[in-house]
This record gives sequence, structure tokens and C-alpha cells, in this order.
Amino acid sequence: MPNRKRNIPVMVRLTPGEKELIQQKMGEMGTTNMEAYFRKMAIDGYVIHLDLSDVRELIKLLRRYSNNLNQLTKRAHETGSIYAEDLEDLLQNHQHMFDAAREILARLASI
Repeated sequence: MPNRKRNIPVMVRLTPGEKELIQQKMGEMGTTNMEAYFRKMAIDGYVIHLDLSDVRELIKLLRRYSNNLNQLTKRAHETGSIYAEDLEDLLQNHQHMFDAAREILARLASI
């Protein structure tokens, strides 16, 4: 224990129901380390776990958009022209991406 940064043990006794409830809340937070969970809760008083699945979806849209833009740019350089349908598709993807970003930011602002 002398080499540990945190060398003061604290014992907490729980009922089975309390332990189960704590483990459920840990699962919601996305952690399995009970010691870290207790430390975080004791110091900060609360834990916020954000569901970032919408942000991950937005990143997928950004990747697709970037890929499409790169393909159009490559085609324009190779042939000297691009198709109007390709531009329209790119513009629709662009609008969809920004709509998704606005929605995510509005939801984050309401937290």
C-alpha cells in the first residue's frame, strides 16, 4: 500500500438491494469499476452520462459527405465536369447533416 497514490481504504456496507441499485446506476454510466464510481459520486455529487449515439450518427454522415465530395472532386479533375444529379445528392446530404447537427445542439442546450 505505500506505493499507491490512494492508500486510505474506506469501507461501505450495503444491502443486496442497495448493491444492485448501485450496479444498475454504474451500468447507466458505463462503468464497472465500483471504486471509481464511489469516488466520483463522493467528490462531484453527481455523474452525467450523455447518450452520444446521435453524435456518432452525425460523424457517419460527415464521413459519407466527405467521401462523396472527394469522389466528385476527383471526377471533376479527371473529366473536367460533374453531373447535376451528383451535386443535388451532395446538397441533400449536406442539408441532412446540418439538420442533424442543429437537432443535436438543441438537445444538448436543453440539458
